[in-house]
Amino acid sequence: MRPELLAPAGDMERLLMALHYGADAVYLAGSEFGMRAAAGNFDDENMRAAVRLCHERNVAVHVTCNTLPRENELKRLPAYLEFLDDAGVDALIVADLGVISMAKKYAPNAKLHISTQLGIVNSETCKAVFDMGASRAVLARELSLAEIESIRANCPKELELEAFVHGAMCVSFSGRCLLSNYLTNRDANRGECAQPCRWKYHLVEEKRPGEYHEITEDGGTYIMNSNDLCMIEHLPELIDAGITSFKLEGRMKSAYYAAAVTNAYRHALDAAIERKPLSQVWIDETEKISHRNYCTGFYFGEPGQYYSKSDSIYFASADVCAVVESYGSDGNATLTQRNKFSLGDQLELLTNDGPPIPFTVEEIMNRKGEAIVSAPHPMMELRMKLPKSCAPLSLLRKLK
Repeated sequence: MRPELLAPAGDMERLLMALHYGADAVYLAGSEFGMRAAAGNFDDENMRAAVRLCHERNVAVHVTCNTLPRENELKRLPAYLEFLDDAGVDALIVADLGVISMAKKYAPNAKLHISTQLGIVNSETCKAVFDMGASRAVLARELSLAEIESIRANCPKELELEAFVHGAMCVSFSGRCLLSNYLTNRDANRGECAQPCRWKYHLVEEKRPGEYHEITEDGGTYIMNSNDLCMIEHLPELIDAGITSFKLEGRMKSAYYAAAVTNAYRHALDAAIERKPLSQVWIDETEKISHRNYCTGFYFGEPGQYYSKSDSIYFASADVCAVVESYGSDGNATLTQRNKFSLGDQLELLTNDGPPIPFTVEEIMNRKGEAIVSAPHPMMELRMKLPKSCAPLSLLRKLK
């Protein structure tokens, strides 16, 4: 099986970006039972539309049903699973043993992918879920490359293995965290994590209220903050280890993030499959999206943490300026503006068929064809010449 690039789709806009920039499959959620309750997600109508759109492009749709539902939630699950089966989703990502059983009964046409939430770390668990009817195991993020190689060698060859290769990581084992529920009454295991591991903590002595003392580690007080994962330079090793699907984290990230990270990994994975050298340009692309300090996760040892700051946007080196809506025969593109840019600015055109193209803004027109000096911040329709012809959903961005 050719390795699959699996991209996040938090809503329809992010889905369109993932499709345009080269995803082989997308994972998304309905209105409940997914681990990202705060993402835009898909209601029933948009779920059907998403499946149709993806299947027209031979892209698979994996739907997350990987929360741990409580007893009072189970009664809603059969109808939801039947709906997903009728909508034609390709796979369900599940973590709970009861949900696995119900999925087989109420969504018999969808494949079963066992979520990383189950914490699969050995071949015996892989064999067990395969015997339950699973076609894929999403491995725990805490595994090393050597452990994955051993699992692949000792589990059924028909069982596909999926692994995360890029994005945010959780401080808790396979996302099994109670801290959010304890501090905010938002259950991480039902998709409502408040991410208290990203907060800045101080020590307060009981009889000295208001006196905050730093809890420092390597100069910072974000003592539970994880680094972000980036494996773009190591995809050949992951292919050799037997990974079937390369998963990009980020259903709550921006549409620009979905576009840029999918684009970078599309080109990187193609190069890895063909055993060609990875161009530095695609490594550089991972620096132009929001992220914390990068690491290689647990693949080659301990990932480490970043104690000084938790804000991922701090590290983004580019902002999206506009989205291409159409490209005319007169050489002008129609754009929807997203952030301010002006005449003389240095921008980049991000397409899906090659490296980004730098250019200088020489002319901007409003929808009436009148020349303007600056595109103001609110979204509006613009027209301008670009350095090459391009398809809708190509992006303009400005480097910081």
